[in-house]
Amino acid sequence: MTRFEVPEMSCGHCTAAITKAIGAADAGASVACDLATHTVTVASAALSNEALIAVIKGAGYAAAPAR
Repeated sequence: MTRFEVPEMSCGHCTAAITKAIGAADAGASVACDLATHTVTVASAALSNEALIAVIKGAGYAAAPAR
């Protein structure tokens, strides 16, 4: 399980866009978005952390590994 900080994620549209993008890149990944903490948790992903960050960025959101 990996967590990413996505500071610009602020609404349901944002979470849907991120979830859809990750699902398209890795159909086996499980995605959970938390608007209160601006974090995205990805489990069972076949992609590397760097690839997941690239996918989130491709959806239009800055992302970094959560601290």
